[in-house]
Amino acid sequence: MTHISPEDQSRIDAIEQALLARWPETRIEPTLDRIAALVDMLGSPQLTYPTIHIGGTNGKTTTSRMIDSLLFEMGLRTGRFTSPHLESFLERIAINGQSIDAKALIFSFNDISAYLDLMDEKFDNPISFFEAITALAFAAFAEHPIDVGVIEVGMGGLWDATNVVDADVSVIMPIGLDHTEYLGETLTEIAQTKAGIIKEGGFVVLAQQEPECAVELMKQAALVGADIAREGIEYSVISRSVAVGGQLLTIQGTKEIYTDIFVPLHGKHQASNAAAALVAVEIFFGDQELDIEAVRAGFAQVTSPGRCEIVHRDPTVILDAAHNPHGAAALADTIQSEFTFDEVIGIFAPMGDKDVRGILLELEQVMDTVIVSANSSPRAMKIDALELMAIEIFGSDRVFTSETIATAIDKAVTDSIRPLSEDTIGILITGSVVSVGEARTIVRKKFAKEVK
Repeated sequence: MTHISPEDQSRIDAIEQALLARWPETRIEPTLDRIAALVDMLGSPQLTYPTIHIGGTNGKTTTSRMIDSLLFEMGLRTGRFTSPHLESFLERIAINGQSIDAKALIFSFNDISAYLDLMDEKFDNPISFFEAITALAFAAFAEHPIDVGVIEVGMGGLWDATNVVDADVSVIMPIGLDHTEYLGETLTEIAQTKAGIIKEGGFVVLAQQEPECAVELMKQAALVGADIAREGIEYSVISRSVAVGGQLLTIQGTKEIYTDIFVPLHGKHQASNAAAALVAVEIFFGDQELDIEAVRAGFAQVTSPGRCEIVHRDPTVILDAAHNPHGAAALADTIQSEFTFDEVIGIFAPMGDKDVRGILLELEQVMDTVIVSANSSPRAMKIDALELMAIEIFGSDRVFTSETIATAIDKAVTDSIRPLSEDTIGILITGSVVSVGEARTIVRKKFAKEVK
């Protein structure tokens, strides 16, 4: 993050408060009417540059970051829009791989704020937080200007605010059960909504999908005449080996085989994310061959905050934003196969509207003990209910409680100090993006004090 002056910071805080005063991100009125009218009034900034649009359930943000890094290494000016954020909402809008400059954000907000108010009067429901920040990103990218937009879907696809783009390439990461209150109770219904980003005559990259999802995605692609590249058929991860600080991959693209790609992220799922990202870029460039050195450099530069991220060593503290069973299963697999802890102390603070039991069942395989806690969101699951559920799965001797994430981290760090023991102990903090964002700030402050 670049340093922000106090005046700019207070303006940024005021903008965030103004946006948050709108409909929250978790409340949605499934329609594109408002955002379509808004961008139309702004002069359709999202159509002034080509875009790659990334949907699915898990892996969207990391794949977006990979695509961004690759395009930037290939000499393009990039704009990346992702959600939610970990520590600052400026992270959602990135230009050339860096969070948007505070002054640029203030300029774009001043540019569009009158239009937001105008739209509020025109429709029964006001412009939501997510619609406003999506429009803000589109306007900021057009202002910069960028050569290519990398746009992550917020939720769903068909009626997601980002779906006013006309994407050259759509990417759909693995689909799982999440946000069922909006997207439907079955994988088939969810896949139908997520398939809504496949554009007429466009190109779609499909990561590995459950059979019932694949059927719906293929149907939609056929309906709109989109070309398809499927993981395991038109492209694949040929080989993957765990390396120090990440993994080494060979990827079969749609045209070439790309060898010796080092990705500084942990987990088999990151190899699939990398393959999808590479193929999306390959397709975006059309007949032009990709420079293998730029591909390697792009992947080597990738960071993915809060995704199996090691934020401290001695003790090793790992943050992971898993908030559904699919994400928790990938995390458990990574901890088992790529780390050599003798013991793992877990800190778990989920939202109450998630499949918490399903997540706990996955985490139980890798956490020796778990400290259940709550983040600062009103949507956080109540600790007493969480404790009962955890005891049912872990047994009472393995479950502890802590009122806040800060006290949970203190307890875990204290518990990890074992004089005269040879054991390596890991602390794993997970459950939601909000929890991981808060933990990231707390861990940084906690250990900064010790260094001084």
